[in-house]
Amino acid sequence: MATLAQSLVIPAYNEALRLEAGFARLRPTLDILGADRTDIVMVDDGSTDATMRVAHEVYGHLANFRLVQHPHNRGKGAAVRTGFAYARAPKVIVADADMSIRPEHFVNVLDTLERAPMAPGSRARDGKILYETLTRSLSGTAFHILVHHYTKLAVRDTQCGCKGFDLAAGRLLALLGFVDSFVYDVELFYLARQLGLEIEPVSVTWDDIAGSTVHLANSSRTLLSDLRAIPRTRYTCPVVEVRADRSLDDIRRAATEARAAGLVVARHPDNALIVMPRDSAVAAVGVAQALDGVVRTTTLAELRGRPLDAV
Repeated sequence: MATLAQSLVIPAYNEALRLEAGFARLRPTLDILGADRTDIVMVDDGSTDATMRVAHEVYGHLANFRLVQHPHNRGKGAAVRTGFAYARAPKVIVADADMSIRPEHFVNVLDTLERAPMAPGSRARDGKILYETLTRSLSGTAFHILVHHYTKLAVRDTQCGCKGFDLAAGRLLALLGFVDSFVYDVELFYLARQLGLEIEPVSVTWDDIAGSTVHLANSSRTLLSDLRAIPRTRYTCPVVEVRADRSLDDIRRAATEARAAGLVVARHPDNALIVMPRDSAVAAVGVAQALDGVVRTTTLAELRGRPLDAV
C-alpha cells in the first residue's frame, strides 16, 4: 500500500447536487497526485439532503476515502476541525465540495507547504477580489474591512475555499479554535499569527459555481458576533505536560491505550505539551498516567514558536 502524501479535507453540507461535478473537477489533479497516495476525508455536517448517499456513489470507489457524519448541522468550522482530527497525511488541503478553486492549484499549495506550515489560497489581484456581481464584490470588501477592524489581520482573502496546512500546525489550529460559522477562516489566520506560524499565500483561480450555502446578509448578526469574539477569547486548551525527552512512539502508544486521537505534541527544551481536544478529559488523564505527566491548560503564548508533531 502506498504511503499517504496528502490529505484532502472536504466539509459538506447539503451538497448532493454539486458533488459529482466537484469530483469531475478534482479528478485530473487526483490523477497527478495519485489517488493511492491521497487521503480524502469528507465531513457531512448534518446534511438534510442525499449528501451521504451521493458522496459514497461519487467518491466511494477510492481506497482512501472516508466519510464522517455529524448528527446535526454544526457549521463549516466544526466540520473542518473534525476533518483535521481524521486526516492522516503530513500535508492537508481543505477544499470546498464544489471545488470552485481550481484543483490544479493543489500542486502549488503542496509545494509551498515544503517551506511554510500554512499555505492558503488567495484570489486577490492587486489587493482586490472581483466576484461575479458588483454587490458581492462590495460585500467582500466590506467583510475585509470588518475583519481588519476587529482582528487587525491584513490578509485580503481570508475566505478562499482552498487552504493548505502542515498536519501538525493545522490540527493545532483546529484544537484551539471555537468558531463554527464561516468566520472560522478568520480565526485560523488570527491563531496562526498569535502562534507565530509562517503563512505563504498561493495565488489561485476561482470559478463561480451556483448553489453556495453561505448567505452573507442572512448571517450578519452571527458574523459580527464571531468577529468581535475572536480577539476577546482566551484561547486556552487542555494539555498533558510530560518530560521533554518523551518519544513520539511512547506518546502514540499512550494515546492509543487511552483512545485519544487527533493530538499534537508541542516541544520545548523544558517539556513537551500534548495538546488534547477540549472534550477529552478522561483520555487526558489516561495519557498522563501512562507517561507520568500532568494534566493542565496552556495558552497561545506558551505554545508560540514550539516545534509541532501530529499524533
